[in-house]
Amino acid sequence: MTGSLYLVATPIGNLEDITFRAVRILKEVDLIAAEDTRQTAKLLRHYQITTPTVSYHEHNIKSRTPFLLEKLKEGLNIALVTDAGTPTISDPGYDLVKACIASKIPIVPIPGAMAGITALIASGLPCDRFSFEGFLPLKKKERYHRLAQLQGETRTIIFYEAPHRLVTTLVDLQSYFGSNRPLVLARELTKIHEEFWYGTIQEAIQLYQDKSPRGEYVLVVAGQIQEEEEKEVMTAAEIMAEMEKLREKGLSRKKAAQQIAQKTNMSPREVYRLSIEGEN
Repeated sequence: MTGSLYLVATPIGNLEDITFRAVRILKEVDLIAAEDTRQTAKLLRHYQITTPTVSYHEHNIKSRTPFLLEKLKEGLNIALVTDAGTPTISDPGYDLVKACIASKIPIVPIPGAMAGITALIASGLPCDRFSFEGFLPLKKKERYHRLAQLQGETRTIIFYEAPHRLVTTLVDLQSYFGSNRPLVLARELTKIHEEFWYGTIQEAIQLYQDKSPRGEYVLVVAGQIQEEEEKEVMTAAEIMAEMEKLREKGLSRKKAAQQIAQKTNMSPREVYRLSIEGEN
């Protein structure tokens, strides 16, 4: 029998933002793989969890993944945690999850906090459809290519950014999305100094001309607004003439009405009614 890999979401700031289930799992597993064992130790001490930990971060993934995989195959249950939030979301974990799937080792997600969603729900921007982008690439060529791909994105977009790169990112966003695109900056989420700032990209750049950004940021950017196609204004006589042409092509009155309605501000029912009245 193999063990199971538990993907455990941890608090993004406030230590109370963890589920009862997550605390129980962290106590019950045989080993906790943590992005930073020193950071995770604070959480474990707070909840009196004595489970041993081992580091698992971007610099030791190649050596640590096979090590953890072997332990799982031996029957140990392992919890994967990051410094804050949900594992694999802009944090290490993807390689281990992929390896477990290939080896048919059970994976159990333990849901919880995620900074991007936390910022989104308080942003006042559409939440029904969104694109999570996380950190933009550091290399300029890759970064600009990604932003070019996002220029026509109509969904709300979520980015993460470190304080020392915030202004540079805002300037890049302005270049590709324009100055007046609505933007929300969320910093120090769930902590004492939690702050939400609402405005435009240009206003955000001006905000940090006289002060330095502090804390980790989530940027929630409005998607591109699709301009409605200008509708044709047609008189009753023009509608009748168009209806006649379409009927001659073999379209039913209903289908013809739907086609005409797409070009005007009228509903298919109104077009249909007008065509009937015009023949009487």
